[in-house]
Amino acid sequence: MDIKNQIEFLYENPEIKEFNEALALEFLEGLNKGLIRAAEKVGNDWQVNTWVKKGILLIFRNSNVVNMSINENFRFFDKSYLNLKNINIEDKVRIVPGGSSIRNGCYIGKNVVCMPPMYINIGSYVDDNSMIDSHALVGTCAQVGKNVHISAAAQVGGVLEPAGARPVIIEDNVMIGGNCGVYEGVLVRENAVLGSGVILTSSTKIYDIVNERIITSNSNVPLEVPENAVVIAGTRSLNTEFCKKNGLSIYTPIIIKYRDEKTDAKTALNFDLR
Repeated sequence: MDIKNQIEFLYENPEIKEFNEALALEFLEGLNKGLIRAAEKVGNDWQVNTWVKKGILLIFRNSNVVNMSINENFRFFDKSYLNLKNINIEDKVRIVPGGSSIRNGCYIGKNVVCMPPMYINIGSYVDDNSMIDSHALVGTCAQVGKNVHISAAAQVGGVLEPAGARPVIIEDNVMIGGNCGVYEGVLVRENAVLGSGVILTSSTKIYDIVNERIITSNSNVPLEVPENAVVIAGTRSLNTEFCKKNGLSIYTPIIIKYRDEKTDAKTALNFDLR
């Protein structure tokens, strides 16, 4: 029985306690090497591998909390298999000193830059030449492409349960501005730019004023930021009498334009800093 079928079987039969060390280590090694992914691109679509999240849930279910303290001043307690990812200089990942953490069971590509303090959780995939800036989060099972800049204090949300829920997916060459939040399975297509403070969830409506349309999601289709879209945090007026009387409006993300050479110059990663 291959690892996928073993995990599916054990997940559906919680009374069986056979998620042994060999299986757990093989699964985590696959995640660490990028051979196992929570989602992967097939053509222009993304396939969610539900069994991967089931495997992570099995690790939580079948491991005990142990002492992972560095010393008496830095005390940590976590699940036995969920220690920090083992990274060496040969991996060509820059982890700048200052309190960052990368959990075991995620893939970090070549020339990724991690600015302190940032956090990358289990099941995540961060591809080559991306930057995770200070106070940024890459949540459980989130998929981040090549040449992506996740700016300071931005949150790329994670998801484990329900196991079938889509992870957040950020495709190649995306710029995510400071204090952004991308949650609940939102898909950000290649070359998009999210301006500072943009918040996107599965129930958010995006107003595309270039093409005069409203982008939404449903149970089968995620909220999708189009390729090359430049999204800013805007507002939309509320039209009830009470709202009009009090001048109330609500936050709304707006596609203000699509990327051009001027946008590219502003959002380009400075590779000299690497």
